[in-house]
Amino acid sequence: MKDVVIRLSPGPCWVTQVELCRKGSDGKFLQYNCNSLHAFVVSSAVLVGMWIGGVFQACLITDRIYSLIYACSIISLLMATVVYLHSCREQTSNEIHRKITGLLRDFSLGKEISPRIAGIDMKQFFMVRIGFMGWGIISICYLLAEIERDGLVSLPMLLVVVFQLLYTVEFFIDEASVLDTREFTDEGIGFLMIQGEYIYIPFCSSTPAFFLLHRPLQISLPAVILICLLYGVGLAIYYFSNVQKDCFRKDPSDPAISSLKTISSPTGQNLLVSGWFGWVRHPNYLGDILMTWAWTLPCGFSNVLPYIPAVFCTIILIRRANENEEACQEKHGEAWQEYCRRVPYQLLPYIY
Repeated sequence: MKDVVIRLSPGPCWVTQVELCRKGSDGKFLQYNCNSLHAFVVSSAVLVGMWIGGVFQACLITDRIYSLIYACSIISLLMATVVYLHSCREQTSNEIHRKITGLLRDFSLGKEISPRIAGIDMKQFFMVRIGFMGWGIISICYLLAEIERDGLVSLPMLLVVVFQLLYTVEFFIDEASVLDTREFTDEGIGFLMIQGEYIYIPFCSSTPAFFLLHRPLQISLPAVILICLLYGVGLAIYYFSNVQKDCFRKDPSDPAISSLKTISSPTGQNLLVSGWFGWVRHPNYLGDILMTWAWTLPCGFSNVLPYIPAVFCTIILIRRANENEEACQEKHGEAWQEYCRRVPYQLLPYIY
C-alpha cells in the first residue's frame, strides 16, 4: 500500500478542504485536493437555481444527448492525445513498463500512472470531476426535464435519480479513499479510461433515467418497498465494508477493528479475515452491484436497454475482482491462499 498523509487546509468556514499526499512510485509525495463534494454541490445549486429562474431548460441537455456523446467522444480523443504526448515528452519514474509495448497499446492504456499537466492530476480530474460529476449533473437534468414536460416527477424517475445521486455524493465524500485503490495507484491512464469517464460513466450509467424520460411508467408500492430495501442493503454493504477496509489500512490497531482476525503476509502486512471481509472476499463490489440493479429495476421489464449498464457493471466488477485476486496471489502467496480457504466465496456467500 502506498504511504498516505492527510491534512486539513484552511479555507472558508463552509469548506473543509482535504489535501491528501500519496507517495508515488518515485518516492515523492503527490498532493491531491479532495474537494469534489463542494464543487458538485455548488455546480448543482447553480444549475437548479438557473432552472428555477427560467434561465436554463433541462431539455436543452436531454434532447441533445446523442450530440453530447459525439462531442465527448471527440474531446476524450483530444485529451487522450494530450496525455500521451505529455507522457512521451516527460520521462518520469511513474511510467509503466510493459512486456508488450507499441504506440496503439500505450495510447489506449496509457504510459503513466499519475500524469500531471499544469499542476492538475489528470487521472483524478477525469475520474472525479468529469466522470462522476458529469453523471450527477446529467441525472439531475433528466429529472428536471420530466418536470418541465409533465409538471411533476414520476416515482420511478425519482427513485432512479435519488439512488444515483446518493451513490455519487457518497463517492465525493469518500474521495480520498479512491486515491489508494489499485486502479488509481497501479494502472495507467490512456484513451480507454478517459473515454470511459467522458462517455460510459455519465451517459451509460444514467441510461435508466434516459429510458424513463422517454417511456414513463408507474410501479406499485410493494415494488417500491422491495427496490428501496435492495438499494439500502447494497448501500450498507458498500459503505460499511469500505469504511472497515480504509480503517484497517490506515491503522490496524484502531479499537473499532482491533478485535478482527487477520492473517500475516510475507510482505509484513496483515490480511483481514473477519468482519465484512470474512463474509466474502469483495463485499464492496457486491454492494456496488446490488445498488446498480436497484436503480435499474424501476424501469420495469418491457425493454432490455436500461439493464445494459447493470450487466456491464456486474461483468466489470467480477473481472476487476479476479484481477485483484491475481495481484494479491502474486503479492501475498500462501497467505492469500489461506485467506481464500477461510473465505471461499468471492461475492455471494454459498453461491459465488
